[in-house]
Amino acid sequence: MYKGGSSYTPHSAKVIRYAGLIVPIILIIYGFYVRADTVDSLHYFGDVPFFAISFWWLYIGIVQFIDRSKTRRDSAMRLIAYHLLAGGYLLFVTGISTPFVAFWILLLLACNTYFSRSGVNLSILFFLIVVGVDIYFWYDSVPSVVEYNLITLVAIILSGLVTLSVSRSQEVNRAELLLSKEQEALQRDRILTIVNNLADAILSTDKDGVIRVYNAASLILLDTNDSLNGQYIDDILKLVDQDDKPVQLIDSLKDTKNAVTRDDLNYTFSNGEEIRLEVTYSPIRSSYSKTKKGETHDGYIVIMRDITKAKSLEEERDEFISVVSHELRTPITIVEGTISNVQLMMQHPDATKPMLTDAIDTAHDQIVYLERMVNDLSTLSRAERGVADSPEDIDVRELVHKLHEGYHKEATVKHLRFDLDLGATLDHVYTSRLYLEEMLQNFITNAIKYTKKGSVTLSVKQKLGIITFSIKDTGIGISKSDQAKIFQKFYRSEDYRTRETSGTGLGLYVAAKLSRKINTKISLVSRLNHGSTFSFSLPVKK
Repeated sequence: MYKGGSSYTPHSAKVIRYAGLIVPIILIIYGFYVRADTVDSLHYFGDVPFFAISFWWLYIGIVQFIDRSKTRRDSAMRLIAYHLLAGGYLLFVTGISTPFVAFWILLLLACNTYFSRSGVNLSILFFLIVVGVDIYFWYDSVPSVVEYNLITLVAIILSGLVTLSVSRSQEVNRAELLLSKEQEALQRDRILTIVNNLADAILSTDKDGVIRVYNAASLILLDTNDSLNGQYIDDILKLVDQDDKPVQLIDSLKDTKNAVTRDDLNYTFSNGEEIRLEVTYSPIRSSYSKTKKGETHDGYIVIMRDITKAKSLEEERDEFISVVSHELRTPITIVEGTISNVQLMMQHPDATKPMLTDAIDTAHDQIVYLERMVNDLSTLSRAERGVADSPEDIDVRELVHKLHEGYHKEATVKHLRFDLDLGATLDHVYTSRLYLEEMLQNFITNAIKYTKKGSVTLSVKQKLGIITFSIKDTGIGISKSDQAKIFQKFYRSEDYRTRETSGTGLGLYVAAKLSRKINTKISLVSRLNHGSTFSFSLPVKK
């Protein structure tokens, strides 16, 4: 369907269609009054022109009402037909000086709608021709026709131009309004796009706490697919503080004047899982209100973030620092006191060499303990940062023989057998060499440390593409209650035999951390006073 000039709208086209049907009917009825001499007119040329004009006017009016113009040519032909019929009606039925000549303004509006300014100019030109023809034919018999026709011409043109100016002014206002709405919609879409791409959950409420805008992160945080629009914020966010007291968020929103951030609020899901939230809320500022003589607001903005993990890490960090400080304080104090004693004994004439040797050995043991703790912390740090975690091709048999040679002397000093039990077939594995060695070293060191007599066995067997590493000892064993805790950092059993040996409490915690890094799981089988077996498995390299 053809859409005309800049002033074209579906509504204006509809009005023109109705006017194109109704106006000819009105003019035809008025023509019958002229024909019956009810209305004086010297221009009535007879029934043939009148009925011909009436027939074609009705025909075109009905056609254009039923069948909308589809092309520019259709619109032009119909407007030309209307102009010709209107001109003929004025020349052969009523004359120019008729009240209904004002309907020519409708032709101007139709031309403006479909063909803009050029159509209006042509319509005015044709009206000038009609007026000129009428003056030419009637000047000799009715000289006053010149005056009446010219007055009508000026009135129609001026009225038409004023009407068109008003119409175009409305078109400009409508275009500006439409542009403003489009820009507003664009800005809203941009803001919604930005908000929906934020990782933090964002809710916007009205002054009563009814949610009006929310982003996708809000649905993710609250674990729901239901619409939040129109719901009260306290029905959606049932929060409690650290004392498990319910928090009515709308009360806090109404009391706030500026942005407020709280990180002491918990939210519980329907399945009982609880998360810690950081909630920032603030009033949405609006313009200055003359009635209220102050700044007003249109609602509230609420920003939420799940800080469960962050708070857990923070608490874990604080605990870690506290425990490390405590664990370091004891050996440092012993070393400092022992060295001070050595300095005093060296100045005393009765000090013997064995006395000095014992003191130095004590200090050395504590320094070795500190060294182990630093090494464990360094390994833990590397694992957390992913340093040296690149996998590589490892010859398992070669690695195991190297570890056996390295710890055989330490076992011999304690009068322990360090046995090696290898399968007939051992392929390679593809994993981090550093992490694998650290795990095996931790297990071997602990086995030798907590075994007073008997043996330590390093067993490596392959079956169905899986290599299983096992470190078995005949030591003091681990109680059932301790087995659930030994992989916690800084945990050491209360067993007096464990306390007899120095240890950082980090070895097994580091081993558990490394096992997750290389995608394996540590298994423990232990019986008090009968020894322990630590094992884990890795797939062979394909």
